[in-house]
Amino acid sequence: MKVKIYYHHTDCGGVVYYANYLKFLEEARTEFLAQRGISIGELAKEGTLFVVSRQEIDYRLPAFYGDTLEIDTRISDISPVRLIFDCEIKNQNKQTVAKAKTILVCVDKTLRPKAIPKGIQEKIS
Repeated sequence: MKVKIYYHHTDCGGVVYYANYLKFLEEARTEFLAQRGISIGELAKEGTLFVVSRQEIDYRLPAFYGDTLEIDTRISDISPVRLIFDCEIKNQNKQTVAKAKTILVCVDKTLRPKAIPKGIQEKIS
């Protein structure tokens, strides 16, 4: 997924504000699943939700106003109730800006852990 950096993504120095990477990662995960025919909205209506249980980000280089970032997203591990996403964010010069690891847990409407539906596991395996 590509993200163009606008003024509202940056701090007063024109550098991407660190917390905005969380939004970029969320969008990249949503697009990753959508490309595999998985709608987060439809799953929620059916009572299957994914919540972030852990987020790690290693910032390597700053990104600036006007940059275009590319986010490479993949699943590195699947368990019965958990997905681990690994992301690498690169700038237009193919330099690594950040690396991230996100652990999502599958839960029901009451936010209790539940097994990831088999159909989802098949689409992302």
